[in-house]
Amino acid sequence: MTSLTATENAAIERAADAPMLAQVERWAAINSGTGNLAGLKRVAGELADAFSALPGEVRLVAADPVESVDAAGQIKVTERGDHLHLRVRPEAPVQLLLTGHMDTVFAADHPFQSLQWIEPGVLNGPGTADMKGGLSVILAALTALESSPLAERVGYDVMINSDEETGSHASAALIAELAKGKTAALTYEPALPDGTLAGARPGSGNFSVIVHGLSAHAGRNPDDGRNALLAAADLALRLAKLKSPTLKVNPAKIDGGGPNNVVPDSAILRVNMRPSTPEAMIEAEAELRDAVAAVSREHDVHCHIHGNFNRPPKPLDPAATRLFELVRDCGATLGLPPIGWNATGGVCDGNNIAACGIPVVDTMGPRGGAIHSPEEFLIAGSLAERAQLSALTMLRIAERGTV
Repeated sequence: MTSLTATENAAIERAADAPMLAQVERWAAINSGTGNLAGLKRVAGELADAFSALPGEVRLVAADPVESVDAAGQIKVTERGDHLHLRVRPEAPVQLLLTGHMDTVFAADHPFQSLQWIEPGVLNGPGTADMKGGLSVILAALTALESSPLAERVGYDVMINSDEETGSHASAALIAELAKGKTAALTYEPALPDGTLAGARPGSGNFSVIVHGLSAHAGRNPDDGRNALLAAADLALRLAKLKSPTLKVNPAKIDGGGPNNVVPDSAILRVNMRPSTPEAMIEAEAELRDAVAAVSREHDVHCHIHGNFNRPPKPLDPAATRLFELVRDCGATLGLPPIGWNATGGVCDGNNIAACGIPVVDTMGPRGGAIHSPEEFLIAGSLAERAQLSALTMLRIAERGTV
């Protein structure tokens, strides 16, 4: 285990002194569900003010349009909130990408809106861990980095998007653009309560299969109809059979149908697929298309597939493993409990960054748990701990010039 240098010690002390808890309490008190554009605008303004304390220019980037299929099978465009981007020293020899998200899963009318201390040091509230806490850690760590003489060796982009919780469809292109040429990336999803990091992640694709059949009278001439609902159900069962050790499949919902005396002429099957490897992703897409073709042929219906694999699989390659080991070693230097990492079934923006060939650790946020539920909690003492871990990791990348 290496010891702290005087430069590193000064920086991590600065990181721990940042007013992170107050920031979390202020930011989490503003509802910023992905669909709450007014709330997202308020949070984006707060974040822009806070991050303007760093050098460089803070800008708000308009979200890309997002298409989805409604319950009637029509393609609709959904508006998303602006994303925040900060760029500092793009000419520096070491370039980092730090990402987070300002949105939560809690809509403007969700009953979970307030913060409370459920026990000393444990704060319950929407987005406290996922991930207003992570945003405060980013700012504290970068403020500490800027206080170091090593700062001039490091440039960075900070990207805080508004739609991570719904798949980052409106920010995927921005993430890919900012990932280009980076030495490494850090993403601030919450760590587990014991500090464990997420390692390998599967990919994820959400698909809506629109089935067009033919209506007919259910009693007088049902055989003249083409039952779209039945075809969608058949497709759901076929896709469920594709499950394997390298692929998870979840047929989640069927929209369609109508009066009992009418053969339904339209239906929409919603399905999520999670391949664990790039090869499994390619195979899953081919099997999806084969199943759709078979159902179309056997039921004499027409099907249209909408959607894609918006989160590619994130295996741990050698570069990513080195970055994880650097984070682990920095934790040991700081005297933290041993930091490990495990594969997880969840996905995040770390998937998109890794797909660009950039090593990323995507659970650099504070420790917490029960995310996406009214029991969500943040372990407040981990804010300083994780800000110090981030600051030291970035300083050591600066010293090395690589991971």
